[in-house]
Amino acid sequence: MTPRMFLLSPANAAGPRGRLLRTSSHVPLATRLRAGERVPIGEVYTFISALYFRGKLAYANAFAPRRSFVITPCLGLLAPSTPVGEQELDALASVPIDATEPRYLEPLLRDVTALAREWPGDVVLLGSIASPKYTQPLVDVLGSRLVFPATFVGRGDMSRGGVLLRAVRAGEELDYIPVSCAVLRGTRPPKLPTP
Repeated sequence: MTPRMFLLSPANAAGPRGRLLRTSSHVPLATRLRAGERVPIGEVYTFISALYFRGKLAYANAFAPRRSFVITPCLGLLAPSTPVGEQELDALASVPIDATEPRYLEPLLRDVTALAREWPGDVVLLGSIASPKYTQPLVDVLGSRLVFPATFVGRGDMSRGGVLLRAVRAGEELDYIPVSCAVLRGTRPPKLPTP
């Protein structure tokens, strides 16, 4: 089997749940951050995106333990276990993920280029494959080594999260196809059956 590395797209730290982490006095994780604790970025993003990011992280941990990185808006690629504090959370919330934004693009390209040199196998993108903000910079460096789960085509975030969690429960890795030659937008598949 080809060895794989996973790249997880981030949760939106500028959205409502990200704002909760910066303002709420009732959310235990927010209290920990305000007290100066540094928390793994995987835990922060799982709070922000309780289904989709949780699904991505669970899937990566199930099928490639210790071989995954989180794409960030301004800190390049970080292992999910990397601790972040309030200052980093503010930075993650303030930089847009946009292929024309140098604060996003430069650290991403730096880290993906290093990863491409060091990692011989495929790199699986667990994120929005229809958006060039992730796919274009990654394909430019990784070429056909950048793959994604074929079942992602046509699915929204919640559906992709559900697919990933079901695959983890079943212990069955999904089938992957290269981003560079795939149809990235397609007909929405039927809703997942209720478990």
